[in-house]
Amino acid sequence: MSRLFWVRHGPTHATGMVGWSDLPADLSDTARIARLAAHLPGGALVISSDLARARATADAIAGPRPRLPDDPDLREIHFGTWEMQAFDTIADQDRLRAFWDAPGDVRPPGGESWHEISARAGRAVARLRAAHAGRDIVVVAHMGTILTQVQAATGIAAFEAFGHRIDPLSVTDLHWRDGGWRLGSVNHRP
Repeated sequence: MSRLFWVRHGPTHATGMVGWSDLPADLSDTARIARLAAHLPGGALVISSDLARARATADAIAGPRPRLPDDPDLREIHFGTWEMQAFDTIADQDRLRAFWDAPGDVRPPGGESWHEISARAGRAVARLRAAHAGRDIVVVAHMGTILTQVQAATGIAAFEAFGHRIDPLSVTDLHWRDGGWRLGSVNHRP
């Protein structure tokens, strides 16, 4: 059985929509980082998105675990021209509401839709599972990326997936059983 332990990167303290902006993570809470690292399986492989906040978090919790190369398919959703903007500053409020209220094919200008990030993250997971069948893998990624996998494992609608809270430095685990992913815990805070 394969298990994926999805870890959301450390906090950025940014207030706008942060997608592909390469912001650093605040990893100053060393006690919390140590608890998180101790909670994760010792023999697991570790991989992260290629964005600095995920990469630094993965490096901080990896310890002696083998570190796989960063994967850009594990990035957060691409917000395009909405990147780093507050919700109330977006000119096209109708599109913004549709993006969050009916996630699917609606995309920010120059960005990607929910279906696109779901497909991208799904490809990364399929590659990991094929290359490392039966292994535990710690995947350090982003809220949107993790929520795509919660949706895939549970079969819920994307809007329902948005209802799950995914805090920085939390763990969401998925287990491969009987030909599909099963959801363990969501947003566990060791």
